Parts: sequence; C-alpha cells; structure tokens
Amino acid sequence: MPIIAPSLLASNFLNLQAECNMLNQSQADWFHLDVMDGRFVPNISFGLPIIEHIRKATNKVCDVHLMIQEPEKYAEERL
Repeated sequence: MPIIAPSLLASNFLNLQAECNMLNQSQADWFHLDVMDGRFVPNISFGLPIIEHIRKATNKVCDVHLMIQEPEKYAEERL
C-alpha cells in the first residue's frame, strides 16, 4: 500500500499552522520535511526551530529528507 507524504516545502509559510491543520485532517499518512544546509544543496527550506513547531502541530509521522553535508552534527537533535 502506498504512503502519502506531502512535502511541507510546498506550503504557504505565512500560513504554516493552517497547512499543518489541513494535512492533519487529510488522508495523508506522513508529513515530508526537507532539511537543507546551504552547502550540500542551496538552502530553500526551514531549520530545526520550525521543525520543532511542526512536530507540535501533528501526531503524524514526519519523514525527514536530510540534504546536508554533516548529518552527524544533527544526530542528537530530535526531528
């Protein structure tokens, strides 16, 4: 069975709470979060402080796509 994981990178960042609410009410299985460090790839995403707020806004699984050069620097952080 396929897993539906819409990317929050496609969200309207001015209405991120509303976007999270909409996904919570949808049939989406997971939230997909893209994390970029600006070195491995250009940084057009959000960082850990925003992800912490997103985690508080949902009980769904957050699938995190790390596009960063030194993931070990973030291994202790909870995404």
